[in-house]
Amino acid sequence: MTAATTSPPAVAPSHEPMMLDWLLPEFDATLAEHRVIDADPASVYRAVATVDMVEIPQAYPAVRALFAARGAAEHLAHALLGRPAPTLEPDGPMRLGDLPARGDWVKFSDDPPWELTFGVIGRFWGGETVWETIDAADFAEFERPGFAKIACSVSLRPYGSTRTLVSYEARTQALDADSRAHFLRYWRVVRPCVAIVMRAFLAAVAKEVR
Repeated sequence: MTAATTSPPAVAPSHEPMMLDWLLPEFDATLAEHRVIDADPASVYRAVATVDMVEIPQAYPAVRALFAARGAAEHLAHALLGRPAPTLEPDGPMRLGDLPARGDWVKFSDDPPWELTFGVIGRFWGGETVWETIDAADFAEFERPGFAKIACSVSLRPYGSTRTLVSYEARTQALDADSRAHFLRYWRVVRPCVAIVMRAFLAAVAKEVR
């Protein structure tokens, strides 16, 4: 009798650098959240690309409260400066798979089912958020003082034979000493809030894939 054999599942090319390492190899702060999801990488990747991030605050009260507090703080800052506050509400769905190559939040790479990268450049401390319009191809070379770069990666690896380990990492690099000092003070306050939002995204992905 011949023993039955099965082919091993496809594995991610872990020996190769992540796209995130090319986009932002040096950074002032990073945060990574992980979740094991009961599905194969291809199914999870589709969920990563199609979850509507606009709906996450509606589904997760903690995220909704954080966004409300952030909006109130920005409105107060603009009122104190005597100028109208910007509209923070999105005008439609926001899905990572649909992010443009030019805009504020842009998609850098789409490598199913292993990694999707995206990011933004702006100023987001001191009670005011200003995003820079960029081309995705120009992100790595952008070095203008007064700004910081955020690069994010959602990467997937097989976890056993039927599950997937999803890692969501966000890195930030300030582009001059003054911006770095402001950002690091800001980061000490908001880091726990960012972790809550990232975990909510991974929870939404897990729910979407079922």
